[in-house]
Amino acid sequence: MTQAKDKVVAPRPSLKEKLKNIGPGAIVTASFIGPGTVTTATRAGAGFEYAILWAVIFSIITTIVLQEMSMRIGIIANKDLGNAIHDLFTNKLMKFGSIWLVAISIGVGSAAYMSGDLLGTSMGISTLFDIPPHWVSPLIGVIILMIGLKGNYKTIERVMIVLIVLMSATFLTTMFVVKPNIGAVLQGALLPQLPTGSILLVIALIGTTVVPYNFFMHSSMVREKWHSPNDLRVARADTVISITVGGLITAAILITAGTVMYGHEVQSVADLSIQLEPLFGSWAKTFISIGIFAAGFSSALASPLGAALTIGSVFKWEGGMQNKRFKIIFASVIIIGIVTSALGFKPMDVLLLAQVLNGILLPVIAIYLMIVMNNKKLLGEHRNGWFINIVGTIITGVCIFLGGYSILDAFGAF
Repeated sequence: MTQAKDKVVAPRPSLKEKLKNIGPGAIVTASFIGPGTVTTATRAGAGFEYAILWAVIFSIITTIVLQEMSMRIGIIANKDLGNAIHDLFTNKLMKFGSIWLVAISIGVGSAAYMSGDLLGTSMGISTLFDIPPHWVSPLIGVIILMIGLKGNYKTIERVMIVLIVLMSATFLTTMFVVKPNIGAVLQGALLPQLPTGSILLVIALIGTTVVPYNFFMHSSMVREKWHSPNDLRVARADTVISITVGGLITAAILITAGTVMYGHEVQSVADLSIQLEPLFGSWAKTFISIGIFAAGFSSALASPLGAALTIGSVFKWEGGMQNKRFKIIFASVIIIGIVTSALGFKPMDVLLLAQVLNGILLPVIAIYLMIVMNNKKLLGEHRNGWFINIVGTIITGVCIFLGGYSILDAFGAF
């Protein structure tokens, strides 16, 4: 195994330096702010006003903790999480089972979500121009395919940062314009409660934020940008700042929906534009459509990227994004999404399958992550301390609960 590097205390980076080094964390954020997050947050606000806003805060804390662990693996051990899992077991059967469980689950899950991501992205355009989403989604899929096959890490990073800026500008501005009740917002954020019928939305808010393939993607991406324990503070700042911004976007969507849509049935997130017409007039549809497009595009780009990076890392393929096998996986996931979305299929069936796979995979990956993070030979002085182990154990327990509940719910739906 790779020996951990000696622990080094680096100088505290300035705010300017932190912002300048935003990168891998932004990709994680752009990944989890997708059509599922936008739709779930909208329904949460419309159905329960601000009462389950606390779930957004919990999900962001959970994501920061787990992604920080993934980041440490990449920088300190100079390995992807998949590499670390590959080397975790000496028993051939355990190694074989672990590798294929991760590869198949994340590969199939990403492909299942791709159709919904493309249709979600096309909602922004179809809402503006009244074009059926399944006509637009194949074109978006081709654009994403070109970015992935011809671009590189830097290209994808820049695209993701631009999309986050667009989402932030759209959803945060909307939240301020609708002038929510600040006292009620704070109560919903700080006093956890479970109104009748809210449990599934609470699970969905957390489940759409804590995405298993983001652990693999993050540990891989940080290796492209940082190479020394001296970089840990800057990398940690990137993780905390980026994911916090993602949490603010999710919270803004929920708060806006809770302010202007509370008590209304939500058929689609595009319905939000109708409720905002008294405030924005003819620009309401444009304003929201931009945010929907940005959220969908970022998630649609991350799904095949996450699948390719995860599968490549567990099988220890060399060359990263330039590896031909990486590009085959990336292209295959997108092509599946293009075909299924172009045929006009409703994405609910494939999303239900993805929900089952995610329910099985999330607690398993959380357990793997905790085992890896306590490997002294791999991480040395940078392995988890007692406090972060307690926090990580609680989070892993929540993941197991969410996974079990999502599986039971999915089978109930079947």
